[in-house]
Amino acid sequence: MKLQTIFCSLLYLLSAVFRATADEDSSSRSSIIFTTLGRSDYAFDIYTLPISDRPTTANEIKITDGESVNFNGHFPSLSSSFLSFLLRNQTLIQSPGPQDSRDPPPLQLIYVTERNGTSNIYYDAVYYDTRRNTRSRTALEQHGAEVSTRVQVPLLDLNEVNGGVISMKDKPSLSGEYLIYVSTHENPGTPRTSWAAVYSTELKTGLTRRLTPYGVADFSPAVSPSGKYTAVASYGNKGWDGEVEMLSTDIYIFLTRDGTQRVKIVENGGWPCWVDESTLFFHRKSEEDDWISVYKVILPQTGLVSTESVSIQRVTPPGLHAFTPATSPGNNKFIAVATRRPTSSYRHIELFDLVKNKFIELTRFVSPKTHHLNPFISPDSSRVGYHKCRGGSTREDGNTQLLLENIKSPLPDISLFRFDGSFPSFSPKGDRIAFVEFPGVYVVNSDGSNRRKVYFKNAFSTVWDPVREAVVYTSGGPEFASESSEVDIISINVDDVDGVSAVRRLTTNGKNNAFPSVSPDGKWIVFRSSRTGYKNLYIMDAEGGEGYGLHRLTEGPWTDTMCNWSPDGDWIAFASDRDNPGSGSFEMYLIHPNGTGLRKLIQSGSAGRANHPYFSPDGKSIVFTSDYGGISAEPISTPHQYQPYGEIFKIKLDGSDLKRLTQNSFEDGTPAWGPRFIRPVDVEEVKNEQCAFEDCHWLNEMPNQRDWGAALEADKVQCGV
Repeated sequence: MKLQTIFCSLLYLLSAVFRATADEDSSSRSSIIFTTLGRSDYAFDIYTLPISDRPTTANEIKITDGESVNFNGHFPSLSSSFLSFLLRNQTLIQSPGPQDSRDPPPLQLIYVTERNGTSNIYYDAVYYDTRRNTRSRTALEQHGAEVSTRVQVPLLDLNEVNGGVISMKDKPSLSGEYLIYVSTHENPGTPRTSWAAVYSTELKTGLTRRLTPYGVADFSPAVSPSGKYTAVASYGNKGWDGEVEMLSTDIYIFLTRDGTQRVKIVENGGWPCWVDESTLFFHRKSEEDDWISVYKVILPQTGLVSTESVSIQRVTPPGLHAFTPATSPGNNKFIAVATRRPTSSYRHIELFDLVKNKFIELTRFVSPKTHHLNPFISPDSSRVGYHKCRGGSTREDGNTQLLLENIKSPLPDISLFRFDGSFPSFSPKGDRIAFVEFPGVYVVNSDGSNRRKVYFKNAFSTVWDPVREAVVYTSGGPEFASESSEVDIISINVDDVDGVSAVRRLTTNGKNNAFPSVSPDGKWIVFRSSRTGYKNLYIMDAEGGEGYGLHRLTEGPWTDTMCNWSPDGDWIAFASDRDNPGSGSFEMYLIHPNGTGLRKLIQSGSAGRANHPYFSPDGKSIVFTSDYGGISAEPISTPHQYQPYGEIFKIKLDGSDLKRLTQNSFEDGTPAWGPRFIRPVDVEEVKNEQCAFEDCHWLNEMPNQRDWGAALEADKVQCGV
């Protein structure tokens, strides 16, 4: 017995040592954090309203379960028995218990979810009991008491379907035994080219086929009622040219079974949907009046199908933006659309009566001060679905906000996290993180504890001193400012924020001095400054500032910015538009601190962007943000993103081994590479903020509406969520 106890104790100690070594101390393992614009505040769930009843909070149902974010739903036209044939584990599809004959059938939903650190497509069946009043939104949200009423199945085995490659999933639909969807798991191999393509997976076997031609990107697929055809928004062979608002895509159709017989039917259109085998709806920005409207295209019954042989007519009138249309099979009475009216600053779901040519408002009566996105209609035309923030102005999910959201990493020795804050950076030991929340600079422990505000004025970018471990440098002043704006490099002793010398200004001329980075010996700071009229790089004394030593590193009529000093001191990486000054195109360069050895590290493509470089702890690689992977979804289908193409990449210093680390339709940026490995699990923070996001800013542009601001102010006094 004693020997057994000793053996168990030794085993426990060895296990603990192994875990500690694996999780924290391995010199070959590290962590990367980055920011995604607004994503930490989304908390999306999918809701539905009956079409025949007056929309109220009592008859709005939340279908999804409040885990992570859930969006872009689809009501499948399937029964439980048919799904049991399709899905491998048939026991999962059985009814959760005896159902009363008076109970309605379950709500069945297919949707995109981002949980467990990756994107996937799920099937949910929600059974509800009218006798217990579980039709109400509140009852369905009582997860602890209602677990038995939900059947949930991931539809894709990501290791099997994608070969283990991390990717984004989008816009799913189910046709017979096949799941049709967008995925970004194949690299086209060309800079600044979208990875988005449409795939078909047979659910019974897992066999997956690419339907999009190689070298082409497709978005927003929709399958015809018979399943024979699929329509997509696509640039075709012309490719993406950097658009971030309404895309100038065209509508193509092809055979769903294999992607053949592909033909363009509409020039300038997006987000197609079928009502029958020859009729589709789509949205476009009108060339006549600049309103975003829904249009209908009718395919010829005989002869060749082309842009010349189809008939196109406008459906929704000018006077408001109407987009992301939804239909149901054989329904010639109405469509569902998202709208932005001049009298509202919120995106709402409305029906458009195709017979009477008038709008019927829905979600404004339920949640007038909440955005609602991407409607879809049930096959029997009885329900409309959409996604929005759960709970409106306050989060009702009961979940604590995440400081570090674990994102599945494609590299086994690197853990990857989405950070809730801008411009994050690790302390020298990796146990603390400095970041920005406008206005102000904060510090928090990497386990989410001890969050403190250490600077109260506006600032951007953060970096720690590698020698003076409590010192953080930042750029004090307005972000995205002109060369003449007053921005200066300041140092903050975060452990002495109440002291007289806690905050020190290191530059004094206010000529847009920003993006500091410290040499590994702590003696020098490289930063960008526009003191000569152009933003170039300078090096100054880290403790005394520019008054104790300053020299110019780069010189020219262009912008050099976002610099980072390598851990061995040999290189400084930075972003520059010197190839085409003022164009907005930035490439990544390396230069020695003495001004020699200048070379371009990566060419992101014509007019491309490669920004915010940050060295790995061993100095052999750089993480950065770029549009190298193009755009992954129609921007109008997401919340506002200034740069929806932004993804995180890694590259070696010799320009080899380029790896894409993130895959989504949002704006990822400002990565930082930490000195230690953080276990790939979510880290909660001590705050619980509201679910909130901004709608696409460009939807605020209302053509021929010169005085609609007053109407928006009047709209703000409405009662509601």
